[in-house]
Amino acid sequence: MASFPYRCRHLLAAMLMLTPPCLVAAASSVETNQPWWKRAVIYEVYVRSFQDADGDGLGDLRGVVDRLPYLQRLGVDAIWLTPFYPSPQVDFGYDISDYRSIDPRFGSLANFDRLVAEGNRRGVRVIVDLVLNHTSDQHPWFRESASSRDNPRADWYVWSDGVPVDAPSVDAVQRRFAHEGRAPPNNWTSGFGGSAWEWVPARRQFYYHRFYRQQPDLNWRNPAVERAMTDVMRFWLDRGVAGFRLDAVTSLFEDPALRDEPAAGGLDAFGMPKLRHVLTDDLPEEHAVIRRLRAMVDRYSGSRVLIGETWVDGAASMRRWYGAPALDELQLPMDTVLGFGGPRYSPDWFRRRLREAQTGFGGGQPLFVFDNHDTERSIDKFADGVHDIAIAKGIATILYASQATALTYYGAEIGMRTRPPLRREDVRDPIGLAGWPQDKGRDGERRPMQWTAGAQAGFTTNPSPWLPVDPDRARANVASEEADPASLLGWTKALIALRRSEPGLQGGTMTLLDTVPPGVLAWQRLPGRGPRIWVAINMSAVAQDMALPAGAKPHALLTTEAAASHDGRALHLPPFAIWIGRVG
Repeated sequence: MASFPYRCRHLLAAMLMLTPPCLVAAASSVETNQPWWKRAVIYEVYVRSFQDADGDGLGDLRGVVDRLPYLQRLGVDAIWLTPFYPSPQVDFGYDISDYRSIDPRFGSLANFDRLVAEGNRRGVRVIVDLVLNHTSDQHPWFRESASSRDNPRADWYVWSDGVPVDAPSVDAVQRRFAHEGRAPPNNWTSGFGGSAWEWVPARRQFYYHRFYRQQPDLNWRNPAVERAMTDVMRFWLDRGVAGFRLDAVTSLFEDPALRDEPAAGGLDAFGMPKLRHVLTDDLPEEHAVIRRLRAMVDRYSGSRVLIGETWVDGAASMRRWYGAPALDELQLPMDTVLGFGGPRYSPDWFRRRLREAQTGFGGGQPLFVFDNHDTERSIDKFADGVHDIAIAKGIATILYASQATALTYYGAEIGMRTRPPLRREDVRDPIGLAGWPQDKGRDGERRPMQWTAGAQAGFTTNPSPWLPVDPDRARANVASEEADPASLLGWTKALIALRRSEPGLQGGTMTLLDTVPPGVLAWQRLPGRGPRIWVAINMSAVAQDMALPAGAKPHALLTTEAAASHDGRALHLPPFAIWIGRVG
C-alpha cells in the first residue's frame, strides 16, 4: 500500500510559503478565455468587522486596504464589500440614505478609490453591495415622497390608503396596526416583525416595507425608479467596481392588487402569523428589470458581474434568475439551498444538490455559498462537536473543488464560530431586539475578524469594539493558523492554490460518483484535456475503502492530515479524510 506522508514538500507548497497537509504535486497555471468570475473565489468582507484602521472600534475601508496582502496570499480573486454608504445604520448599512457616497464612519470616496486601485494591483477585484429593493426612510427620495401625495416623487415608493378598520376583511392583526380609522390593506408582514405597512400622517397613507420600518420599499413599477438606480450603478461602475451583489433582489415587486398572502401555519419569532410570500417575492416582473440591468452592465469592459441574493428553492427558480436559456440575467444567483437548506453533514444531501446544480440550472454557472452575514456559520451548522475542523475542511472542499464559483465569508477559513449574545441588553441587531429570545439576531456571525490571539484579536486598538471579540480567538486566528500547515487555514490555502493551478479543476465537466461506500461523497472532474481528477470526502467517523477503476494509476494531489492513501485498487479513507488526485 502506497501512503502519502503528512509532511510532504513540493513546488506549490513553496508558493504558499507553508507546507500544506499533504500537497503532493502541482501543475502550471492554465490560460483560459472564460470570464474571470467563472473560476473565482469571492470573499465577503463585512466591513464593520474586518479591520479597524482608525481605532474607533468599527471596521473601515482603510482597514480593508491594510489587509489586502492577506487576501492576496489566501488566493482571493474578488472581495464583496457590505454596504459602506451613508446610513442611519438601523440595519447596519442596508438602510441607505445616499447611494453615491461613503459613510464617514467607513472613510471617504478617496479611500474607496485607493482600495479599488490597490486591489487591482494585487489581483483582488472589488464588488459592492447594492440595495435595490428599498432605501432608508432618511433618504431624500423618501422624505420627498412622504411629504405629500402630489410631489415629484410621490409614486417612488409603495403607498396605500389602507382599508376601513371596521371592514369585514380586516383581521385582528391588521386592527393592531390601524391609524385614524384605517387599517393596513392586507396581512403582509415585515421580515423584522410586525406589519409590513407603516402609517404616515402627512399623506394619510401607509407605505410598504418588506424589512424594517425604516426601510421603505421602492416602487419598481415606476420607470423613474429604475432610471435612478441604473444611474447609481453607472456611478460605481465608472469608479472601477467589478460588479454588484444585489441585496434582496427577488423582492423588487409586489402584487399590484395587494391581496393577502396565504398562511403557512404557526407564528414567527415575532409572534406574527407565518405567511407564504408568493405575492411579495420572486414575481415574474423582476426578470425584465434584471435583463435591462444586465445589458447595461455588459456594456462595460472587464466582465463585470451581477451576483444575486436569491433565496429561492429548486432548479426551476434558479434557471429563471439566470435567464436560461439565454443566460441574460444574473451571472451568479446564489445557490442558498446547498449551504443553508440541508441537514447535517450528509453525503446524500450534497450529492443531490450538487447534481441539481450541474444539470438543472440551464447552463448557468453555479455559485456556492455556505456562510454569510445573515446565517449561522457553517462550522456550527455542520459540526458534530468532535470532528469540527475535519468537517469544516470537507465543506471547504465542496466549495473550492467542485465546478462552481466559490463565495466565502470572512473568518470561515480559520473556523470562526457563531456566538450569539447571552443577554438581550447586549444585542445590537434589530432582529434580535425584536425577536428575543426566539430569534437572537445576527450578531453571533458578525463578530470582529480574529487576526491574532492578542487583545481585541488584532481587529482594533479600541478596548470597546462595536461587537465583542470572541474569546475563541486563542484557538482560531490568522497568525497561528498561517504557521500551522494542518490548520483549517492551511487546508483552505492549499485548496485554492490547487484550484488555480490544476487543469482538472478548471472548466471541463463534473460528474457525481454514485458507486461509493456509505458516508462518502465523491465526484470526478474531467478537463477538456489531461487526466481526470477525483475528489473523495469521507463524511463519516468510519474508515471507508473506495474502489478505483481497473488499471487506474492514481496520483494524489492533496490529502488531509488523516493520510488518505491507495494501493492501486482502492482509496483508503480514514474517518473524515479527504483525497484529491489524478486518476489516470
